[in-house]
Amino acid sequence: MSNTPQFVLKATCAAVLAMLANAQFANAADQGQVIETKKIEVISTTPLAGVGLPLEQIPANVQSIKAEQLEEQKSLSIADYINQNLTGVSVNDTQNNPYQPDVTFRGYAASPLLGTPQGLSIFVDGVRVNEPFGDVVNWDLIPSNSINSINLIPGSNPLFGLNTLGGALSVQTKSGRTNPGGAVEAYMGSWGRKAGSAEYGGVSQDGSVDYFISGNVFSEDGWRDYSPSDVGQIFGKIGWQNETTALNLSYTGADNKLVGNGLAPQDFLDAQGRESILTRPDLTENKLSFFNLNGSHFFNDDIQLSGNVYYRLAKTSTLNGDGNDDYDDGATLAANNADCLAGVNSEDTCSGAINRTGSNRKGYGFNTQLTFGQDFMRMRNQFITGFGYDYGRTNFRQNTEYGLVNATRGIDGTGVFNELDEQVNLKGVSKTWSLFATDTLSLNPMWHVTMSARYNHTKVENDDRLNPIPNPIEALNTSLTSDQSYNRINPAIGVNFTPSQDLTAYASYNEGSRAPTAIELGCANPAQPCRLPNAFAGDPPLDQVVAKTFEGGLRGKINPNVGWSVSAYRAQNFNDIQFIASSTTGAGYFDNVGRTRRQGIDAALNGRLDKFTWSLGYSFVKATYQSDFEVASELNETVPGSEVQQVGKGDNIPGIPQHQLKLRAAYDVTPSWNVGTNIFAFSDQYSRGNENNNYQGDGAKVSGYLVMNVDTRYSFGNSGWQFFAKVNNIFDREYNNGGLLGEHRFDASTGAFTGNEVTPAFYAPGAPRAGWFGMRYEFGGKKTASAAVDVD
Repeated sequence: MSNTPQFVLKATCAAVLAMLANAQFANAADQGQVIETKKIEVISTTPLAGVGLPLEQIPANVQSIKAEQLEEQKSLSIADYINQNLTGVSVNDTQNNPYQPDVTFRGYAASPLLGTPQGLSIFVDGVRVNEPFGDVVNWDLIPSNSINSINLIPGSNPLFGLNTLGGALSVQTKSGRTNPGGAVEAYMGSWGRKAGSAEYGGVSQDGSVDYFISGNVFSEDGWRDYSPSDVGQIFGKIGWQNETTALNLSYTGADNKLVGNGLAPQDFLDAQGRESILTRPDLTENKLSFFNLNGSHFFNDDIQLSGNVYYRLAKTSTLNGDGNDDYDDGATLAANNADCLAGVNSEDTCSGAINRTGSNRKGYGFNTQLTFGQDFMRMRNQFITGFGYDYGRTNFRQNTEYGLVNATRGIDGTGVFNELDEQVNLKGVSKTWSLFATDTLSLNPMWHVTMSARYNHTKVENDDRLNPIPNPIEALNTSLTSDQSYNRINPAIGVNFTPSQDLTAYASYNEGSRAPTAIELGCANPAQPCRLPNAFAGDPPLDQVVAKTFEGGLRGKINPNVGWSVSAYRAQNFNDIQFIASSTTGAGYFDNVGRTRRQGIDAALNGRLDKFTWSLGYSFVKATYQSDFEVASELNETVPGSEVQQVGKGDNIPGIPQHQLKLRAAYDVTPSWNVGTNIFAFSDQYSRGNENNNYQGDGAKVSGYLVMNVDTRYSFGNSGWQFFAKVNNIFDREYNNGGLLGEHRFDASTGAFTGNEVTPAFYAPGAPRAGWFGMRYEFGGKKTASAAVDVD
């Protein structure tokens, strides 16, 4: 216990006291009986790690993950684990790179792709890491072996700030106190994958200082053609504490090169194999330096001050080779090639284009809160109030170089660039002040009421370095310069009923909001459509998105070894922002499309029976548009010849499977040998471009699928050595997990550019069977991960 932080002991004691304030315990104590208590799971109710509350007092279906579970399944990233294990989560491999997934939870997205309507907030040690330019999430910038725990909090909880429309994912990192000892791991296998990781943590002899450092390296050729990736991540933390105060300074660094060649047309998948691509390259380079100072101080047993100060510097550059959407197929290919090389009418004669973007992002800010644990009118009470400031600046540049498609469908540049009005040099700044408060009052040992509110003031400023003065005539305005402000108070209320230690019922209502980002404001003019992320246009103002969520549920235990939960929810977005395609070429603009709705149920059952552990989850989500709007569409016209798709109330939102089923099972063959499996199944989903659900041709829907993965671990006694292996998609199923209605100008049988438009379905093909094996060595007190499922 000498290495246990005093503030953690205080938090745990507070949680235990809250749970033990029950008549049956009081009666037992009066009679001199021995009181046996169960393990109590404490959940932080804000992004900052603090005293927290017992799960039984949280009015939401929180799902938690521990570091041991990530290590046990050898998950490549957060997204990889939650897709296979957590209810309500699905993934679309739009980029087809394992570090660039589109993650969806209850129909809300957290994606690295600009243009995706974002609806989940992601926190690392209390810092929101959604990028200020588009609220996108770069999953590759969160090292998996730095993670100590993850909480997935559903709903539009206002305490988690902007972009928490459908939920928040809160990550807490490791330290020398939580993860003493060291581990070294290396593995290899399919697709030329080679990866290694190392970590080490410890505490000084006097217990005042702790330290932790970890690193990851990853390299593979990729299973798709021309799709190599290299990842390098490092994390370090140093901490100091005494009986009342704790400080932790952490650093996260990354230098990654990711190639994700995206969706492929069905005719290519059929003619050239599922590893085929359309055009290349599609390279993203991400670099990160992230400093975060967290601290807490107990003034007494009932009052805690906690907070953080952070500085985050990130850089992203992209190189994307595409077919030229404006290619003139009226002339012969040879004549067009000659004109392209001569620089004549390049926008019409060149078969390809190389799009380059670069963004430098700087963010800094602070968050602080006071927690009061004093009783109120002889009832247990926890009150938290705080405020924060977040600043984000993005310098974004883009240009397009015309080129010719070569024999491998790569793009050879000509040195001829597009016109100035299609280039971008933008400085976007966002500033957000927030003030929040939450109070949980225990009316008696069984009833707990929570009320919360958060005020956000956000200012978004765009400075167009190329065209700084806006035109007062909206249709003629090509300047990106703008200055918009957004304010809102978001409330929440919840109630918990706990008639016994093994049953909790809860209900809640909460509201969250998201202010439009610089990229959305810079591409919001229907008269000036843009191609994301390669061009912007003039920017009429957009309204902020507001989500209102009702949720109710039950959770409990059938016996000490079996736990269960069920929840139902209904979330409605107001002024939802969508990227509206204005043509089949991919051009479009952001606009408020009115209301959208997500509603459904999540159910889970998990337990342990002797040597066998298991968890089973089912989710249903119905995601629909609740307002009418129009989008341009040559492939899915509501009225023939109109080139317009009419989307109406009740139409299903594309990209979201309604049903999903997940099973994790593991068996201890011997005390040293464990075998496990993940089986996950998803129903069909509508393809993007089929927003009105009326298109009936090929690609209207993406078929459902079922995949099975297996893994095994063998520990060599107490030596610290462990052998592990994993096989994904063991039955080599051919499946797709995303779709798009689109067109291209290639001959699928030869792969050659023809200039003639072809309109097949595009799919995100799922990876085929693949396997990896490796060794892990643990030392200095670290214990091999257990296959146990926590049912408390």
